[in-house]
Amino acid sequence: MDTIRFVMQHDNLFLLVIAAFALIIGSFLNVVIWRLPIMMKNAWNQECRAYLGLKPLEPSEQDKINLWLPFSHCIACNHPLKPWHNIPIISFLVLKGRCAFCHTRISMRYPLVELVCCLTSIYVAMRFGISPQTLVGLLFTWIAIALTFIDLDHHLLPDALTLLLVWIGLFASLFNIFANTHDAIIGAIAGYLIFATVQFLFKFATGKDGMGQGDYKFLAALGAVLGWQQLPIIILLASITGLIFGIVQLAVKHQFKSVPIPFGPYLAVAGWISLVRGNAILHTISRLMA
Repeated sequence: MDTIRFVMQHDNLFLLVIAAFALIIGSFLNVVIWRLPIMMKNAWNQECRAYLGLKPLEPSEQDKINLWLPFSHCIACNHPLKPWHNIPIISFLVLKGRCAFCHTRISMRYPLVELVCCLTSIYVAMRFGISPQTLVGLLFTWIAIALTFIDLDHHLLPDALTLLLVWIGLFASLFNIFANTHDAIIGAIAGYLIFATVQFLFKFATGKDGMGQGDYKFLAALGAVLGWQQLPIIILLASITGLIFGIVQLAVKHQFKSVPIPFGPYLAVAGWISLVRGNAILHTISRLMA
C-alpha cells in the first residue's frame, strides 16, 4: 500500500508505471490480434461440421491455440522464444527485427502495436490523472487497438471485444465515469440502430451489404462508454478519417473501388479522440453555434 501511495503522489512515476505496463499490454495485444481470429475460424469450422452432420476433425496444433497456449514462438520456425526475446520494442531492436533462431524478418507490426499502446496509454493517463476515468480509458484504448488491427487484417470486429466494451461502458455508467446510465443506454441503442438503419437502406437500394454487423456493435460500444452525445462527433470524425485514407489508397491502388474498406479502424480513431477530447469538441461546437 505504501508503494501504491508513493506512486500516486508522484505524477512522473505514475506515468512511467503506466508506460511500462502499457508496453506489456501491447505485447499481449499482439497475441490477441494474431490468435483471436484463428480461434474464431476454428470454432466456426467445427460448428459448420456439426451443423452439416459431419464428424469433427481431429484437433491439429492450430486448433489448440488460445490466448495463453502455446507459449510465444516464432511463426516461421515454431521455435519457442526465450523470455528476453519478448521484451517489448527492446527485443525487436536488439535482434534487429529478425528471429533469434531462423533469422526470418519479424513484422514491424509487433513493435508498432506496442509503441501505439504505450503512447496512447500515456496520453490517457496524462489527460485524466489518477482516476476511474483513466482505468476505463485504458481498457477502452487497448480494446480499440486490438479491434483496429484485427479489422485491418481480417475485416472482422469480434463480438468478444465489441460486446466486452459495451458491458464495460454500461458498468462504468453506473458510476458516471464518462456518461450516466441514461445516456449510456441510449448511446448503445442509438449506436447500433444508426448503422443498422444505414445498412438496411443501402441494401434495399443496391441489393448489396455495405457494412458488417461488427460495425453496429462497435458504435454501440462507443455510445455505451461515452454517451449518445458523442455519437455525431464519432461518426463525423470516422467518416472524415475514412475519406482521407480512402482517397490516399485510391491514388495508390487504382482498383481500390472494388476492395472492401474496413471501417473499424476509423471508428477506433474517432472514438479515442472523442474519449480524450470529446467534451472540448462539443463545447467548441456549441459555442460556435451560439
